[in-house]
Amino acid sequence: MHVSHLSLADFRSYARTEVPLEPGVSAFVGPNGQGKTNLVEAVGYLATLSSHRVSSDAPLVRMGADRAVIRAAVVQGERQQLIELELNPGKANRARINRSSPGRPRDVLGIVRAVLFAPEDLALVKGDPGERRRFLDELITARSPRMAGVRSDYERVLKQRNTLLKSAAMARRHGGRSMDLSTLDVWDQHLARAGAELLAQRLDLIAALQPLTDKAYDQLAPGGGPVALDYRSSAGEGLAAANNREDLCTLLLTALGDARKQEIERGVTLVGPHRDELLLGLGRLPAKGYASHGESWSYALALRLASYDLLRAESPMAHGPSSGDGRRVGEPVLVLDDVFAELDERRRERLAELVAPGEQVLVTAAVDDDVPGLLRGARFTVADGRVERA
Repeated sequence: MHVSHLSLADFRSYARTEVPLEPGVSAFVGPNGQGKTNLVEAVGYLATLSSHRVSSDAPLVRMGADRAVIRAAVVQGERQQLIELELNPGKANRARINRSSPGRPRDVLGIVRAVLFAPEDLALVKGDPGERRRFLDELITARSPRMAGVRSDYERVLKQRNTLLKSAAMARRHGGRSMDLSTLDVWDQHLARAGAELLAQRLDLIAALQPLTDKAYDQLAPGGGPVALDYRSSAGEGLAAANNREDLCTLLLTALGDARKQEIERGVTLVGPHRDELLLGLGRLPAKGYASHGESWSYALALRLASYDLLRAESPMAHGPSSGDGRRVGEPVLVLDDVFAELDERRRERLAELVAPGEQVLVTAAVDDDVPGLLRGARFTVADGRVERA
């Protein structure tokens, strides 16, 4: 799979730009602040419906504009599709596929699959648990786009349950009449059901990522591992005994019942995937707080490379005389945003060797020398709001 054309209108710094792309490596080179990252951010948004830089859509719309549009032509095997996302801060975003009537943005998930690594990814190792939960959930959605609906359902139920708990807590604090909390049992059931599906997907993902992450870290920093991925659930220690989604649902319901008194006192849901943690180990120690800057950088990069390898391995195979048996048609786009400047020469060359065979690799760099020679491909200069083929 590759993006053959990217079109932006009022996205970030671009009033309008058209960028023809091709398989292989494409490098966007130019001084900082000229819009290189904006281009690859748009590709990442098509894949995840979110930005790796900001938490809301408002900063993605050019100053003075009401909306932004990201449009991309996508080639997968012999199939070509045109997708379009319209970003409307404060209102519902809209999506089109092959110029159809506007639909839900999540309908485009799975058409563009991308793995993006950027300096912000240091937060995967050094940041709060929410960064690692987001990493897991975006990857499970890339593996199975239907999980976008499960995640949305879980967030909706969580919001409703928190509203009820907050109202109960406020009533207690102000000496008011006790609230009828009978509906809490209903929300518990909904939360446990959606939470069990999300939890099962996370556990399956971690099991698949563990060997790939360990391998990637050893390739980047030989002898520096091993790495360990572990999952700590807010539902307690019963994960090992849970054999299926029903077991996980029961585990969550039991934990919610045990925590109910404390939840009513605090006015917030204390049990569920939104409170869980992905624990990263390096050697015998936790990576967070113990790994050096270089080790943290290599760990974060290993997580992204493992994600890339996983999606490549799970992509469908092409078949038929015109496609060539044995070729994968759903291979994700790999985006390396300002990565090589942070690496020493040894890690830079190793990374280049690992990613060079990718079907489509998008690289940004401030200067041409930051792009390894092995990744010599199409070059674009980015300056003063213009993107030009070198």
